[in-house]
Formats: sequence, structure tokens, C-alpha cells
Amino acid sequence: MNKVVANAADALARAGLKDGATVLAGGFGLCGIPENLIAGIRALGVRDLTVVSNNCGVDDFGLGLLLATRQIKKMVSSYVGENGTFERQYLDGSLEVEFAPQGTLAERIRAGGAGLGGFYTPTGYGTIVADGKETKQIDGKWYVLEKPITGDLAIVKAWRGDPMGNLAYRWSARNFNPMMATAARITLAEVDELVAVGAIAPDDVHTPGVYVDALFQGIGEEKRIEQRTVRKREVAL
Repeated sequence: MNKVVANAADALARAGLKDGATVLAGGFGLCGIPENLIAGIRALGVRDLTVVSNNCGVDDFGLGLLLATRQIKKMVSSYVGENGTFERQYLDGSLEVEFAPQGTLAERIRAGGAGLGGFYTPTGYGTIVADGKETKQIDGKWYVLEKPITGDLAIVKAWRGDPMGNLAYRWSARNFNPMMATAARITLAEVDELVAVGAIAPDDVHTPGVYVDALFQGIGEEKRIEQRTVRKREVAL
């Protein structure tokens, strides 16, 4: 079954994304984010979205583009420190925010994809993270019950993909993308390289094609570096 489509618009047409949907958006900072799919969602104009992502991009890039058009109603994230628009919308009450510790967020998404009812973690016990949640003492240690996260749509970015939808990620792009691909009703992927079936060795498949509904080769991606840190060049004497 060939799941390749021409572009983000064609992929999103298969998803039938509507106002009020929950979108899982892969990536870590600005690394491994599905730039074309984010732009496609912006072009669709759907509103009141709940977006689950480790962070929310920056003011003029990544998921920050959807904040700028006020298409996001709620963010579920672990880190949002690079986005002034996020701060302003949160403070004026137009953006609802649910914070989760980074590892807890990843595990909640993984639990959603695995069909689990939740899990107990010591992270956050005794803090506001635990407010309103069930707590339990196990072997003398206190834990917080965290519920799974699932979505209507997952948008992920991979290094390579084949026509059957098998995906391989590189380096930091393996943060959040693989588990999000399993946790939504529809999963769309944009890839750097489209390769023939069999070109990705079985042991190198990070997301099996059974989870992917459509994929396409990304175009025009900036792949920005969020915080560039370099050593000063030594001056030759």
C-alpha cells in the first residue's frame, strides 16, 4: 500500500482536521519539527486546537506560527521559555497551559499509544504538578498517577520514510516523534528522504508503517537552530 502523497495539504486532507481537535506535534525545540505540516495547519485556519508538544517553537517559527494566528486554545508542554507570544497569551488568559515534566510528558504519550490506563511516577509529588491527581504510596514512596495522552492527529518529522510508511529518525528528532506517531487516530509524516521499500533495514525502523496514514517529502525547510552556541575562533599569531 503506497501512502505517499504530494505535499502537506494532501496529507492534511486525509486527516479531516476540525476545530477543537487535539494535535500531537513531534520534535525537540526546533529540531525535528514538521515544518510543512505546521504551515499546512495554519493555512487550513482550524481553531481552538489543543496542541501537545515538548515546547511551542519561537515567535516566528514552528508552532509559534499557530500562536500568532491564535489557532491554539490550549498547550500541553514541558518547556515554553523561548516564546514571547506564548507568554503574552498565557498572561492575558487567551491561552490555557498544562505543564508536565519532560519525562512525564513523553511517558504519557507513550502510554496513550500503548493503550495503557496511566502510570505512577514519583516526579512531581508534593508540588503543584500533583494538584488534583491521585497519589499512592508504594513501598514507602509516594507516587502521582499520570493519565495517558492521545490525539486526533499526530504530525511528525522523520529522516527517511518508505511508501509503506516505515520511518527512521535521526539524532534529536527521535525525541517525541516516535511515541507521538503511535498515539493519535491519524498520523502524518514529512520526511527528508523518500526511499524504496526495503531501503530502511528492519532494525532501523523506529516507527512501523502500520501507524502512519500518509507521508511526503518536505520542501523548503529552514531547520533553524534555536540557540546557536559556538566557540570563538582562535586568532592565529
